[in-house]
Amino acid sequence: MSPTQTKQLEVQIMGQSYLLSCPEGGESALLDAVERVDTAMCRIRDAGKVRARDRIAVLASLNLAFELAQKERELPATAEAGARVPDSAPALVDPSDQVHLDDLIHRLDQVLGEDGQLL
Repeated sequence: MSPTQTKQLEVQIMGQSYLLSCPEGGESALLDAVERVDTAMCRIRDAGKVRARDRIAVLASLNLAFELAQKERELPATAEAGARVPDSAPALVDPSDQVHLDDLIHRLDQVLGEDGQLL
């Protein structure tokens, strides 16, 4: 098989099915990413403050991007110290940050407007 061939996988995120493509051999990485997104979205949904799927997706993507940026900043420091970056990620929203999260949700509501569409 050529390196440009792709494979399609059906996955579930928050109970909804998606058919995704990934390069041959990338199935495990894609499934890991799906699990992270599903977990992040379900955590936000289960908190009960946000109900719209698109808003949940925006908040989850912001949380995951923030987590990635933190790990990227920590990586040079841990490499210099010879330490290993932990596999498990800390919770991104701790109770003291709830005010900031509520403010973000409010601003998203304003930006998304009545129709709830990003574009």
